[in-house]
Amino acid sequence: MKIEVFKENFESIQADCSVAWVWDKNLDNLADKTILQELNFKDMALVQGSKTLYVNVAQKNSDCLREGAYKAVRYLNALTYKSVKIPTFLDEELDYAITLGALSGSYEFDKYKSEKKPFTLQTLCFSNLSQKLIEKAQILFDSLKLVRDLVNTPPCDATPSYLAEISKSEAQKLGIECKVLDKKEIEREKMHSLLSVARASSEEPKVIHLSYKPKNAKAKLVFVGKGLTYDSGGLSLKPSEFMVTMKADKSGGCASLGIILAIARLNLPLEVHTIIGAVENMIGGNAYKPDDVLSSREGKSIEVRNTDAEGRLVLVDCLSYAQDLAPDYLIDLATLTGACVVGLGEYTFGIMGHNEELKSVFEREALKSGELVAKLPFNSHIRKLIDSKIADICNVASNRYGGAISAGMFLSEFIRKENEQKWLHLDIAGPAYVEREWDINPYGGSGAGVRACVEFAISLCEEK
Repeated sequence: MKIEVFKENFESIQADCSVAWVWDKNLDNLADKTILQELNFKDMALVQGSKTLYVNVAQKNSDCLREGAYKAVRYLNALTYKSVKIPTFLDEELDYAITLGALSGSYEFDKYKSEKKPFTLQTLCFSNLSQKLIEKAQILFDSLKLVRDLVNTPPCDATPSYLAEISKSEAQKLGIECKVLDKKEIEREKMHSLLSVARASSEEPKVIHLSYKPKNAKAKLVFVGKGLTYDSGGLSLKPSEFMVTMKADKSGGCASLGIILAIARLNLPLEVHTIIGAVENMIGGNAYKPDDVLSSREGKSIEVRNTDAEGRLVLVDCLSYAQDLAPDYLIDLATLTGACVVGLGEYTFGIMGHNEELKSVFEREALKSGELVAKLPFNSHIRKLIDSKIADICNVASNRYGGAISAGMFLSEFIRKENEQKWLHLDIAGPAYVEREWDINPYGGSGAGVRACVEFAISLCEEK
């Protein structure tokens, strides 16, 4: 999808068709009012005579306009128009939302389709948009596209080795360092908790470490991503219907890759590292078992009571490795718990951590980016539920309630004292993969966490 920007006013732009915003179904003063009334206009309608697609927008804000632009492009692609002009407002926040939404409408994952539908719409026409705004929207969309493609790729292809190769390839394009730890190197790092999860898979685990190090960096950010390329549940086997979509259990790792690539392309003055724990959780004669006690890189022992609570076992070793980098901010992203989906719904991800001010700042920037988030509180009573009689800690709580928080508090046990105020845990289980279109997200992988984390990174560069 190509973007063309014109200096003349919107009405003077030549395009095959145009979009017109309708505010809360108010048809007054619209040129095609009578026709829209005859069409019983509600959400979207194309008036062929004027070649205008009318899009209803509940409110004049970035969230509604972003989704409206997305829907408009999806609608028009079913027709034969090759170019469309979309009105903007000379307002950076609103215009960025419209541009990102329109670009997002072009996304399709058809890699495994024998017949691919051509995308007819080729050009988005705007009036008086800044090049900086367009670049940001294009960079964010490119990262979202990569992350969505990776999340949607099935486990027969998207193995830990595949994630490692894609990471190397994408890093090389931008001059980012990429180090991939193989099984022997992971063993030398004493990541025994991670290795236990990977043990029954025929696919070798990988720990992927990407580094972006510009001169005069203002801060050091480390992102840690859960990269379960497939999760069967292990010996605590998932019911068959819950195994479908488990290719999406790598969403946190894929998002972490997309985040560092976007930050590098935006040339932000931040040192950024991404650590991805890429493994499969399978079954077999050598699988780790409920009742096992595992050792972790941080030296704490873990009683296993459920092998389907495996993501946290991968993350704790990756978080340990990440802390050796002495970050100013440490953020992990993971499709960690179904409990978070129950609590917040499919469209919102949870923010956890010890630093309330940091949680609030991240929440503000995430909402600004267009992602839906909510802070979840730690408390000492839930912490007691992961006590173990035979090890330092148990990998699941002794009751099911507050499962997202108990999982976050499990991770917290492996955060060193000096890093507690620097750390955030993002449980993206709800929005990472949804089997229906919503907001600017198609069926499948959404790239949850990318926009929020990049916006947070941008805010660090803008601080006085």
